[in-house]
Amino acid sequence: MSNLRKSVLAGVMFACTGFVACGGGYYQAGVVIGPPPPAPMVVGPVGYAPGPGYVWADGYYDLRGSNWVWVNGSWARRPYRDAVWVRPYWERHGRAYRFHKGRWRH
Repeated sequence: MSNLRKSVLAGVMFACTGFVACGGGYYQAGVVIGPPPPAPMVVGPVGYAPGPGYVWADGYYDLRGSNWVWVNGSWARRPYRDAVWVRPYWERHGRAYRFHKGRWRH
């Protein structure tokens, strides 16, 4: 294969990964059939924000293999002034569940 052809092919592949990476980021295709995720944990006080512009991002359950694992919440800095954190959640979809990643919205 010529160098020009390899360069064009590499450029096309790079552009395609860029389009996939920019595809909204809101929805993660984590489809699970079987037992639903447990109810979110309530873990008590989270303390004080480490500084101005920080908000608490709730924890969530993640499916790792066949086990539900709690991922702790954390303090996150707003990316812009009026940003609102939308917590991650699992949504029932027929007999399966879909995971929606946490995200910032305005």
